[in-house]
Amino acid sequence: MATSKMIFHLPCPVEQVWHTVTDLAHTAWRSDLARVEILDEAHFVEHTKSGYATKFTVTACEPLRFWAFIMENGNMSGSWEGIFETAEGGTRLTCTETVNAKRWWMRPFVPGYLKRQQKLYLDDLRKKLLK
Repeated sequence: MATSKMIFHLPCPVEQVWHTVTDLAHTAWRSDLARVEILDEAHFVEHTKSGYATKFTVTACEPLRFWAFIMENGNMSGSWEGIFETAEGGTRLTCTETVNAKRWWMRPFVPGYLKRQQKLYLDDLRKKLLK
């Protein structure tokens, strides 16, 4: 199992950051996704541009404060949580992602993959919020 935690400061109000991150109907800002399929209030599926699907189940939602879910696809299972905090000059977003590879040979690659994915997500988020 691998865990990656990143703390990101954004010069935007927490309401704007929260809305952007949790608005699954508008995810064009995500450079890694082709689309998100919303199944119901607690379930959605992300489809990458290469066609790979990951299923998500929301496990906690405290508006403007905390959002968490579990996720699973053919290669991994895991969890993600985001803590949204008002900070000087904007918002502090703390993202923690834990992933368990389903195939033993993938385990050495998971920590690096996780860091790259989180960095891409946060770079995309920054671009969306600052345009």
